[in-house]
Amino acid sequence: MLLAVSLAACSHKEQAPPPPEVSVVSVVQRDVPVISEWIGTLDGSVNADIRPKVEGYVLRQPYKDGQFVQAGDLLFEIDPRQFRAALEQAQGGLEQAEAQLARASQDVARFTPLVADRAISQQELDNATSAERNTRAAVASARAAVDQAALDLGWTKITSPIEGIAGIAKTQVGDLVNGQTVMTTVSTVDPIRVTYGISEREYMAFADRFNRPNYATTQQGPFLELVLDDGSVFPHKGGAELADREVDPRTGTMTIRGFFPNPGNILRPGQYGKVRAAVGTDTAALLVPQRAVMELQGGFRVGLVDAENKVEIRSVEPGERSGELWVIAKGLKPDENVIVSGLQFVKPGMVVRTKPFVAEAPAAPAAGAAAAH
Repeated sequence: MLLAVSLAACSHKEQAPPPPEVSVVSVVQRDVPVISEWIGTLDGSVNADIRPKVEGYVLRQPYKDGQFVQAGDLLFEIDPRQFRAALEQAQGGLEQAEAQLARASQDVARFTPLVADRAISQQELDNATSAERNTRAAVASARAAVDQAALDLGWTKITSPIEGIAGIAKTQVGDLVNGQTVMTTVSTVDPIRVTYGISEREYMAFADRFNRPNYATTQQGPFLELVLDDGSVFPHKGGAELADREVDPRTGTMTIRGFFPNPGNILRPGQYGKVRAAVGTDTAALLVPQRAVMELQGGFRVGLVDAENKVEIRSVEPGERSGELWVIAKGLKPDENVIVSGLQFVKPGMVVRTKPFVAEAPAAPAAGAAAAH
């Protein structure tokens, strides 16, 4: 009977489950750049609302909506007939004034020697001289009227003042337009402007940079990266070149403007993206994989395995992220082993089996996606 009980106990002992297995990685210590991110809005570096200088009916629209245009390219033409007629009328008035001036000048030239001979009175010469001055002023006024009429006629051809992309026209052929009508907008998008806001605390950290002489014309870093909506990073780096004069009291942020080169006009006004920059360096930072950090009730914890393979759950204070890693500001020491996977199966004090953590390779693109490219 005693032998049977002993055999049963041994059998139960052999069936005990092995300790759970977890993947661990050593805490890494190295210098890492401190990255800050902000939400940015893209806009043209120059945006020109196209308005006519004269009132009239739109005769034609030579450009195509969304087309890239050069400075001086014709965008719209207003019916020029009334302005051509006004120019001809002004030219006629100028010719009349010039004829009157020629006659007045002749009178002055004829009366001057006659006054010396006392053939006419000085008053008559004075009247002729005054008439000449008046007609000379009339000629200047008529010439200005001709110039203005010529300008009005020239303004019937509405050209682009800048190089850029012309938007969809807001007027059609046959519409009556005037100086208040926005016919379209042309935007220079290379370079393209990005606008974002930094907090008051961030401004105080960067104040020495923003307040240096010639900040708006001298790029001394940090360089900006732009993360697009699809998660890709725009291949060209930009720079912050303009800080607003004030912190907005409603939001507690200061507006910053930067510019990115945009060859090929890939980026367009109205897009959103994440603007990020390396604003400093965290020296001898301690890093662990982001997946090793648990968030629980507003706090952050990691699991560790000591030299005896016992589990410890420890509260930590995370800092900045660096790629797939997370800087741990407080709570860890160099070379400690943190649990990356399997943490949900263990408890404090439990003995576990460990294996090195191996990061997963990025998934290969699908065959269809590869064929599309």
